[in-house]
Amino acid sequence: MRQFSTGATRNEDSHKNDYEGYLCPLVIRRFGDYMTLHRKQADGKLRDSDNWQKGIAKDVYVKSLFRHFMDLWSIQRGHVVIDSEDGHEVTEEEACCAIMFNVMGFLHEHLKAKNKKEE
Repeated sequence: MRQFSTGATRNEDSHKNDYEGYLCPLVIRRFGDYMTLHRKQADGKLRDSDNWQKGIAKDVYVKSLFRHFMDLWSIQRGHVVIDSEDGHEVTEEEACCAIMFNVMGFLHEHLKAKNKKEE
């Protein structure tokens, strides 16, 4: 048991997930900025922020993940990477956020399928 100077008590939390410790607010904020920027679709419409949760095939995530990994790897090796869609220079931050998106999307699809099997 944990006891606080106020007299309040709580169960021990050493075996509970520590999301605050596992995540970095700088990274989450930058990822949010990246996602907000990429809500605008090619047709000019704004997609819902959770649109990706409707379902994207895992192979699509993997193909995109590889493209963004290649961008990050190239940048890390000192090469300039130019985005093929709008011609801007891709940054390490942008590549990392894109990789995060694809990894989380892939895991999301994996966990959805796993949970359905367990039902």
